Amino acid sequence: MLRLIREHRRFFLGTTLAALALRLFFVVYFPAITDDSRIYADLATNWLQHGIYGQTPAGQPEKPILPTDARLPGYPAFLAGIFWLFGAGNFKAVLLAQILVDLATSLIVADLARRAVSERAARIAFVLAALCPFLANYAAAALTETLEILFTTLALDCAAAALTRMHGGGVGMGARQLWAATGAAVAACILLRPDGGILLAAVLLYLGVLALVWGRAPSPVQAERSPAAAWGHSNSGFALVAAIIVAGFALAPLVPWTIRNFRTLHHFQPLAPRYANDADELVPRGFNRWVKTWIVDYVSVEEIYWNVPGDKIDPQKLPSRAIDHSNPDEKTATLAAIADYNESEDMTPELDARFGNLAADRIRAHPVRYYLVLPLLRVADMWLRPRTELLPADPRWWEFNDVAKHSFIAVGFGLLNLAYVAAALLALLHRKSRRPSGIRWAGLLVGFLLLRSAFLGTLENPEPRYTLECYPAIIVLASSWLGRYGQRKPA
Repeated sequence: MLRLIREHRRFFLGTTLAALALRLFFVVYFPAITDDSRIYADLATNWLQHGIYGQTPAGQPEKPILPTDARLPGYPAFLAGIFWLFGAGNFKAVLLAQILVDLATSLIVADLARRAVSERAARIAFVLAALCPFLANYAAAALTETLEILFTTLALDCAAAALTRMHGGGVGMGARQLWAATGAAVAACILLRPDGGILLAAVLLYLGVLALVWGRAPSPVQAERSPAAAWGHSNSGFALVAAIIVAGFALAPLVPWTIRNFRTLHHFQPLAPRYANDADELVPRGFNRWVKTWIVDYVSVEEIYWNVPGDKIDPQKLPSRAIDHSNPDEKTATLAAIADYNESEDMTPELDARFGNLAADRIRAHPVRYYLVLPLLRVADMWLRPRTELLPADPRWWEFNDVAKHSFIAVGFGLLNLAYVAAALLALLHRKSRRPSGIRWAGLLVGFLLLRSAFLGTLENPEPRYTLECYPAIIVLASSWLGRYGQRKPA
């Protein structure tokens, strides 16, 4: 990659300056310091100043810090490092540091495209990543996404390099080191967000498939015609060795975290709770399950899901599919439960059970819709809607009742996102044609996209940001299609 940068200094320098300007624009005009940001900052500050990984009781700073496992320590550790250098609570320094992280991600995306496709594709991928407003927007948000995308890209790049090394000569010391680096990058993903484990599953699944494919003994004729087939059979065990290395390095950092949780909080928790809750905090599982029987879009996340508990639910904002209007009993019970919740704006166990019963009845009546149709629609919404959730644009952008420039931005972002996804899909279709696009190790990228999308379909809060970790793979595939006339060079 260094040689490619030296050969195209002006191109990389100009693109980097444009990328820097784009990210600074978002930091200056649209910085995002959310409630989650403040939770992470509180964890980092307490860890840094008091040596306790815990939260300050809300509104009671004089009380002891409460140890917690509600958030994994990856992002608080990053914030603690920034706060140690530039002062506690210095979010401006955090966002500027994330700009540098995101620029580094663009270079790693380019390197992944170079290994997987060609040097021409690498330059295209660098432009697509460096000037991607969706990635740049989250660099200006004090959230885990920017670091998660960096380590996801790094893991995929190291895996591609290791696969190339394996294909060229087995699992030597260089390949083992690359697989160890892959596992370490996956570990960083997991320590940032629990769903980083999906990347580990994708890598292990791909290596398992390789072991099966390479393990098939070729016939003498096949071996004579294809030396690669004979090589694969004799070296299929290398894929299993690689899988063990990746899993070991990816899971090892969770051991001290698990021990700490057991010793401090007295329960077994190797990751973080599904709903980022403390042990004594009520999780409205019945309400969440009811929401999953009808929610498909991000608008309902903002207008309904995030309101509970603490704000009223407006029945008028429920989509028509949330209530079976042909069933008067369901309609009455649903509106009554909402009305009772709105009186106190608190989700009690009794109310939660009522929503849970509604959910159970709806699931029994429409199991295919619950288990198949709605998850597919949620995944489609996360992938295809305009990525403007951190911008002033109205989430109901299609109604065009917002400020004109905000509506224009929403439509523009939607079309741009669609272009990225469409280019990636065209690359896969082109690969199946008579003129393959030449994407090496495409199964790893596609497997990761499919596994993560399948997982996202199970969530009751379809937020578009959850697909951002997939964007490095999308960009590499898109660069393959856009640079399909380039010649691939050895990695």
